[in-house]
Amino acid sequence: MSRIKKYFLYQAMQRTRIDEYLAKNFYTAGYAGIQLIQSGLGTRVHIYAERPALIIGRRGSTIKRLQKVFQKVFGLQNPQVTVSQPDDMELNARVQAFRVVRSLEMGYHFRRVAMATLRRIMENGALGAEIIISGKLTNERAKFEKLQVGKIIKTGEAVDSYVERAVAHAKLPQGIYGVQILIVKPEASTPDIEEKPEKEVKNAIESMIESGEVAEEGGEGPEKVEEMIEEISREEESGV
Repeated sequence: MSRIKKYFLYQAMQRTRIDEYLAKNFYTAGYAGIQLIQSGLGTRVHIYAERPALIIGRRGSTIKRLQKVFQKVFGLQNPQVTVSQPDDMELNARVQAFRVVRSLEMGYHFRRVAMATLRRIMENGALGAEIIISGKLTNERAKFEKLQVGKIIKTGEAVDSYVERAVAHAKLPQGIYGVQILIVKPEASTPDIEEKPEKEVKNAIESMIESGEVAEEGGEGPEKVEEMIEEISREEESGV
């Protein structure tokens, strides 16, 4: 394995370890994710959370402790920690998953919590959402319950671009509950990719008619229009 591959693997593993540490210790703050930025002055650690104050601590005490942990445990050089809320918290799967976990640990019924979460997600513009809660829900035998609403995408390239997924765990007297949330973002319904070629063809045809290169009616106009459509389609397929 080359040194470059080892470097990127190490960076990915380091980020994953820090992410798991923060998710385990700050789920009550609605931990949503982390961003690491390397610079000549050290490492900038940007933490996203629903309630930043719980991570900052009184007079920045928690931040100072995290800086020591990042430096001594995870080997970050001169870590500088900042905390802020993520964009679109209601459509952030991790924030919603930890909300469900906190509600379950407070004693709310799992189905009531799931339905309220689904309603809140959809009211904020999501195309679809799914919640799966597993554990000893109603008796001593473990099972799972799935609730979903709207359009759910689980395969294809759209999953990487438009779907957020998060998993969290709630510790209850009867055992551990698993919570999985999947949110389909509003952008998944944008039809720009399909409409753009048709719009370009229409504009090109109108331009050809205005310039007199094709006839609007009669003559060889229709044949030339068909040829132009086929040519533009070939260019779209070839990526020209």
